[in-house]
Amino acid sequence: MPLFSPADCPRLVVKIGSALLVSDDGQVRSDWLRGIAAEIGERTRDGQQVAIVSSGAIALGARRLGLAKGGRASLEDAQAAAATGQIALSQAWAEALAAEGLGAAQMLVTLDDLEDRRRYLNAAATLHRLLSLDVVPVINENDSVATAEIRFGDNDRLAARVAQAARAHGVLLLSDVDGLYDRDPSLPGARHVPVVERIDGTIAAMAGRGSSSGMGSGGMVSKIEAARIAASAGVALAIASGRVARPLSVDAPHTLFVPERQARARKAWLTGLLTARGAIHVDAGAAQALAGGASLLAAGALRVEGSFGRGDMVTIVSGEQPVARGLSEYDCADAARIVGIKSDAQAEILGYAPRSALVHRNHLVLI
Repeated sequence: MPLFSPADCPRLVVKIGSALLVSDDGQVRSDWLRGIAAEIGERTRDGQQVAIVSSGAIALGARRLGLAKGGRASLEDAQAAAATGQIALSQAWAEALAAEGLGAAQMLVTLDDLEDRRRYLNAAATLHRLLSLDVVPVINENDSVATAEIRFGDNDRLAARVAQAARAHGVLLLSDVDGLYDRDPSLPGARHVPVVERIDGTIAAMAGRGSSSGMGSGGMVSKIEAARIAASAGVALAIASGRVARPLSVDAPHTLFVPERQARARKAWLTGLLTARGAIHVDAGAAQALAGGASLLAAGALRVEGSFGRGDMVTIVSGEQPVARGLSEYDCADAARIVGIKSDAQAEILGYAPRSALVHRNHLVLI
């Protein structure tokens, strides 16, 4: 069985959960932070490139502002706590890494930054340059401006998307759990799952909701979703406990999600997209053609849902089952006008020469 070794990843993304970095009284766990910084220093001196996705800003800010429920009582409280806590978080990382002779760089991103192709490429270029300079990027979601509707909501999925953008070889999610169990690990007989070859309904059903610490926003469900994103991009992902000494080095229990064959960069980006602007429902024949590598033609479409423009991501649905996602070649109004219409009749309806497909195969991935 394959096992995950962080040292074997030339470029590694490490996600740090709030419960590891922030104590129950809202203070930075300085000893733990110095320990992980020392490990990162060792890795960097050995030629490895490491990027950090760090939670903790809301937890730190809530303590400083005296906000209830850890700063999560409302969106406004979370935004205020994030704005306040991010300064303390970045300072703590900068000081810990400086003690190891390393420079730190702060990157705050929103969901839109990685969903928009141009902004995604800009973020990727920044990551590549920082890592090439032996600087450690410290990345977090920009919770001070993110809204409830347009946000990652957890740093697990953000870490997977960052790994994709950085072309990392592995992602290590350090948390207060040491991996996936077949049931709640507090129950008698719970069995640890060391390796997941494929994420299916059985694996998804094992994920319990919620963070055991009550401090962070992620749980096992978000970690499974992160593993899907990473695996589809050809990136190995492991869930491990950060409660052990030297978590980047110790051979401790963890769960490895085995990556799929690496997709082309654009296809991998499409697979990782999280926000669909609409849906196109298709017949069984069209779904079968998509599975064979074809584009989605208007003749196979049944109806359109949502409000989307040309170039927006849409989900393609057969029956009640999503089968693919891709970038629409039409806005929702024109797409709705030509559903079920063969190509030779579309020009008269649209008033202009139709494009070859509703969603071209070059901009489409199966799910």
